[in-house]
Amino acid sequence: MKELDHITINPEVCLGQPTIRGMRITVSIILKQIASGMTKEEILQAYPELVEEDIVQSLKYAAWLSSEKAKSLPLKKVVNA
Repeated sequence: MKELDHITINPEVCLGQPTIRGMRITVSIILKQIASGMTKEEILQAYPELVEEDIVQSLKYAAWLSSEKAKSLPLKKVVNA
């Protein structure tokens, strides 16, 4: 998917979490910083190796994940002994 070409998943980097261009900066780190109120400019200043497109694609990736259908797990009946 070309529009998410900055997002990489490698089982040998950050335990397979989605990262930015194979670096050890995870998508979740960027999302948590945005959620805490940091601006793009502040994130780019904190991580000079990032570019604005990395942040944009992190948000697009999160939006794509949240649009996936969730399936319920079957519940086990607990019997009190």
